[in-house]
Amino acid sequence: MSLAPVIAVVGPSGVGKDSVMAALEARASGVQRLRRVITRPEGEEGEDFDRVSVEMFEQMVLDGAFSMHWQAHGLHYGVPVQIAEQRTQCQAVLVNFSRAVLLQAQEVFGDLVVISLTADAKVLEQRLAARGRETTEEQARRLGRAKAPLPEGLRRVIEIDNSGALDDTVSAILARLQPERA
Repeated sequence: MSLAPVIAVVGPSGVGKDSVMAALEARASGVQRLRRVITRPEGEEGEDFDRVSVEMFEQMVLDGAFSMHWQAHGLHYGVPVQIAEQRTQCQAVLVNFSRAVLLQAQEVFGDLVVISLTADAKVLEQRLAARGRETTEEQARRLGRAKAPLPEGLRRVIEIDNSGALDDTVSAILARLQPERA
């Protein structure tokens, strides 16, 4: 039984990862998003995720509930072990990853395609301000990390600018993924 590839969607805060993932799932049959487990506090929304306390997350780590897990921006993130079953039931699994863990993800999942989303700095600034999740200082820190490079050693990277229309971004991604599926 072959496993579907994992498509890691990465990019700076405000680049539109969640919107792109939802649009890809809606437009490409056989593509499914994975629900991550996150220790995001009550009242902070974002992607479709499973919210747990830090204590619960740490217990889940001990129980072997994650294929991989990491910390970023003061939060804990986990990819549930159920991704293995999900990969047998679809053509690709979309996961929102932190850039810092991409080499680990490539090692864990093997067949990993990285979609690296970028956007104009002014667009990122406007999107971060509009979502209202971070303070002005946190927004400035996130914008400062926007140009952080991807780690060396990734096998398959697709870079896409998401400064414009979402439909254009999705079309560009699907066009670039087609050779990967052949």
